Amino acid sequence: MQALIFCGIQASGKSTFYCRRLLNSHVRISLDLLRTRHRERLLLQFCLDTQARFVVDNTNPTVAERQRYIEPARAAGYSIVGYYFQSVTSEALLRNQQRPAAEQVPEVGIRGTRGRLEMPSFAEGFDELYFVRIAADGQFVVEPWQV
Repeated sequence: MQALIFCGIQASGKSTFYCRRLLNSHVRISLDLLRTRHRERLLLQFCLDTQARFVVDNTNPTVAERQRYIEPARAAGYSIVGYYFQSVTSEALLRNQQRPAAEQVPEVGIRGTRGRLEMPSFAEGFDELYFVRIAADGQFVVEPWQV
């Protein structure tokens, strides 16, 4: 059983990464799709109850926010894997402008998340951590976490 926790500001590639690499193997838990924390908790609990592999596709900028997924997943016997998406604000703002207008995040939201962003660490309960960046050709580069 595997729980993947994404971490990074808006427009850093998290949802695209999910669609390209994990769509057919992991349930996607996303506030953008579910709209409420209640629905999110229900889907998380369903995944835990059925031992489904899942991805938390949210910004998850702080240790406290990541713990809402790590703690119950760990208690259910999951392996916890973190993906930190490179968070260059100027690049995220540019990608955000390329989204359809209805999907754009206000600049203040991106900058606010960037200001709260805390680097993940193994001490939080991760079994594995990876650094993800978008290469010049648009492909994702995934590298092991360097401590």
